[in-house]
Amino acid sequence: MNHAILLISCPDSKGITAAVTQFIFQHNGNILHADQHIDDQTNTFFMRIEWSLAGFKIDRDKIARQFRTIAQRFTMTWELHFADKPLRVAIFVSKHLHCLYDLLYRKQAGHFTCTIPVIVSNHPEAKPIAQKFGIGFQAFPITKANKAAQETKQLELLHKKQVDLVILARYHQILSAKFINAFTHKIINIHHSFLPAFAGRGPYKQAYEKGVKIIGATSHYVTAELDSGPIIEQDTVRVSHRDTLNDLIRKGEDLEKIVLSRAMRWHLEYKILCYGNKTVIFD
Repeated sequence: MNHAILLISCPDSKGITAAVTQFIFQHNGNILHADQHIDDQTNTFFMRIEWSLAGFKIDRDKIARQFRTIAQRFTMTWELHFADKPLRVAIFVSKHLHCLYDLLYRKQAGHFTCTIPVIVSNHPEAKPIAQKFGIGFQAFPITKANKAAQETKQLELLHKKQVDLVILARYHQILSAKFINAFTHKIINIHHSFLPAFAGRGPYKQAYEKGVKIIGATSHYVTAELDSGPIIEQDTVRVSHRDTLNDLIRKGEDLEKIVLSRAMRWHLEYKILCYGNKTVIFD
């Protein structure tokens, strides 16, 4: 996968697509995927373009420097990535382990291009799973008294492991602003879509008692405002009076696994652009 990927956002104007594609063409690049979107409400142009570096005339360490002239002309916010440099992912989990299991099996099956150097938890239950998959495990028991100190240790661990992306696979702790700011738009959370209607403990029990007909799950980037970050993916399933509380939990957990895995894969493939409190998900 000797490919380069550009993610671009900027004020919309004439000539952006032509300038980007011409830059790739004139240096002997072969475009493999190209997708773009214009937000009419904000007059913002978004683009993801991927091309093969086989025979490309610019050394990869010089591409960014040479593209900068085009970026400045159109006032671009942009990122350059290389597909053969997989991201390093840390998975945070508490006692609900279904999402963790699912992500690790998908990684083992080749669904994700990444490395997972460490699993972090505030409980010891996930340690045997980490050992089974040959992944490092670190437990940081958290109380009100030690939360700040433990977060500092967690951040030190993530930097030591050179982690690029943090996945909260049902990690039942609220992260501090310090932690979130260290990984802006690089922390993905999963939760049931009952929030805020059924906040707090036992959301499935609350929903069951309310007699809901649809349940769901939402994955989003973590921001300082709790459960309000840019949404990446959502899905729902119908339930009925015939479903027991255990049925709701089972169906809800199935959705959580699917929605979280989609969000993680799209991030790893550089298919997401954030703007404001929204996301553009490229095909």
